[in-house]
Amino acid sequence: MAQPLPTDQAGRRRPTAEETRTASIAEVIRPGYGFTSVTDKVASITLRPGVLIGWLAGFLIAFSLVMLFTVAITYLVVKGTGIWGVNIPVGWGFAIVNFVWWIGIGHAGTLISAILLLFRQRWRMSIARFAEAMTLFAVACAGMFPVFHTGRPWLAYWLLPYPNSMGVWPQFRSPLIWDVFAVSTYATVSLIFWYVGLLPDLATMRDKAKSLFVKRIFGVVALGWRGSAMHWQRYETASLLLAGLATPLVLSVHTVVSFDFAVAVIPGWHATVFPPYFVAGAIYSGFAMVLTLVIPIRAYYRLHDFITMRHIQNCAKIMLVTGLMVFYGYCTELFFGWYASNEYEGFMIHNRVFGNYWYMYWFLIFCNGVMPQLLWFKRVRTNVVVLFLISLVVNTGMWLERFVIVVTSLSRDFLPSSWGMYAGTVWDWATYVGTLGLFAWLIFLFLRFVPMISIFEMRTLVPEARVEPQEHGH
Repeated sequence: MAQPLPTDQAGRRRPTAEETRTASIAEVIRPGYGFTSVTDKVASITLRPGVLIGWLAGFLIAFSLVMLFTVAITYLVVKGTGIWGVNIPVGWGFAIVNFVWWIGIGHAGTLISAILLLFRQRWRMSIARFAEAMTLFAVACAGMFPVFHTGRPWLAYWLLPYPNSMGVWPQFRSPLIWDVFAVSTYATVSLIFWYVGLLPDLATMRDKAKSLFVKRIFGVVALGWRGSAMHWQRYETASLLLAGLATPLVLSVHTVVSFDFAVAVIPGWHATVFPPYFVAGAIYSGFAMVLTLVIPIRAYYRLHDFITMRHIQNCAKIMLVTGLMVFYGYCTELFFGWYASNEYEGFMIHNRVFGNYWYMYWFLIFCNGVMPQLLWFKRVRTNVVVLFLISLVVNTGMWLERFVIVVTSLSRDFLPSSWGMYAGTVWDWATYVGTLGLFAWLIFLFLRFVPMISIFEMRTLVPEARVEPQEHGH
């Protein structure tokens, strides 16, 4: 006798587990795809002969900015850091601002690829590789600033604890050394995680390529992947181990970066709220950059079937949550500036709100506190044009946040006799804009030569991947 189907309190039939799973999968990949069609859709972008006009135009613009960056760095090495706007009270300027900003942008990639992998979130599959590549390129841009800020980049290896006959070791009480260890570890784990995830797709490119030269290139970088059971077993093990290693790095790296400020005695920096506040800000800016990249790429390459509105909405929701955390951090700073009854902390807050850089402070409040409140509305979260504009505003606001933190505290220190103003020179701006070009240039190369979406993960979502349980008679 057939069992009655379960119903809810209103008498409606409850969906079965298989129906719920099917509906969930339909939200992350449009119906009608199979193993072959998924592979062909993604592989055709990478293996297409020639280049698209839009891609070429963007690539050339980005490359021109890379050349600007090359000129700025060359002039910096020849002349020294005096060409920047740093001075006696503000010894840290654009270099540390941009370093913290770029490191923060890289955090969304690790969160999407590692943490959501451990939680078995299916919606991460379409955008994980974008985010992982974004992490690597952002860390590459970030690492240049402290190296050149030291003034002698050719001696950067002194920051590493390499064995030497003189026994001269780095000063491990310096936050600069902490940054070297944290960022280098983060970059190494992220690179290995990204490359391991690419292996099955690189082998697919090898097998589908028609040109012998392309076949050999992909064959070399695929490291002999054959898709055997042993390969897949080792792949799964390595992925989980690397995800487990990368997960604490999401929290630890920007926490260590926040210690650059928190261990100092400067008013506005010496605060225990900085580690969680910086981590939330990093994820916030990281997801803003994910949307900044994914929305135009999705439209240009017609990937609406793979990157659905569920992906866009989930990124917007995470931006809303982390944006509220960041805004709470702003309110906490204001409260403790008053509650501490410390004249220096109180003056620092007054200087941020009403001082020489008041316009930057209020603009960042608008960008990071007011604008993201639009994400409460579903109509906004499903409007890709508005979301793209909000993501640009958030990225601008997070850069302003780092500028306000660094400059307002240093420009008005304990002694009025040491006060001074700071403004970036044309070379500061050229270096910063040049790293934006470098980041975009690497993204364009990634889109052209690497499968931008994980083929083998998307194949797990199609109906062919479902194994129906066999019925046993009784």
